[in-house]
Amino acid sequence: MKSLVRWSTALSLVGGILLGSLLGGANRALALTQEQVVERLQSVPVFMITNAQGVPLVAVLGNEEEAPAVAGVFISREDAQASLDNLRQNDPELATNVQVVPVSLAQVYELAVSNEDQEQPLGFTFVPTTEQVESARSVLQQSGENPDEFNGVPIFLARSTDDEGGYLTIQQGQNQVVPMFFDQGELQDLLGQLRQDQPELADSMTIQVVNLESLIQTLQDSNNPELNQILLVPPRESIEFIRSLQGQPAQGQPAQGQPAQGQPAQPE
Repeated sequence: MKSLVRWSTALSLVGGILLGSLLGGANRALALTQEQVVERLQSVPVFMITNAQGVPLVAVLGNEEEAPAVAGVFISREDAQASLDNLRQNDPELATNVQVVPVSLAQVYELAVSNEDQEQPLGFTFVPTTEQVESARSVLQQSGENPDEFNGVPIFLARSTDDEGGYLTIQQGQNQVVPMFFDQGELQDLLGQLRQDQPELADSMTIQVVNLESLIQTLQDSNNPELNQILLVPPRESIEFIRSLQGQPAQGQPAQGQPAQGQPAQPE
């Protein structure tokens, strides 16, 4: 597994803010190809503990000979480093030969897919940040859902509470995309920008949460081409870390441009 890929070209958020349908179009096509799924995941850096050759450190779940092996995939570099520090205390000999490395979420997906047919496939478990899980449960509680039912890595997006119920989209190049944030605070920043420019539209927005695992499954299984509108926005701190490794200036969250008026589309 390569330890690093270049992310910057997929992270430019420029242009306006409006509402789009997402999963609401009547046109249907075949399910997204693996290449299209990879494209959606490519720009997201995650962190794993690997040896010098890039082989992930795994935990064996059970004592049986055929017990599954699972590798941890951390959303936060700090959480990955804390896990490695804990390993250094409990098994210093093993910890000597491993390190925290950034990889693309697309690489994890491709490795998981390539392992599916193995007799003992390598499993992956996503490790969310505690802060964002708590934020997700707060969102669910405020919307009247059971926060205890949430599991996995939370992804935050905004949707209008008007009858049409469109999703908040932004302009990226020639396309309108639906930004989905790993950090709720960064979505709040975008809504704060919207509130300055289009207060009525901002007042109609509500934050929703899905989990990353279900989203990836939907990308794999759904036959809705509008899933190509999805833009996963990694945490700002992850992007700044990747840029520091690549010798690029850390510029924080990509520029989001000036909002533009739009109309909500009818969801399915």
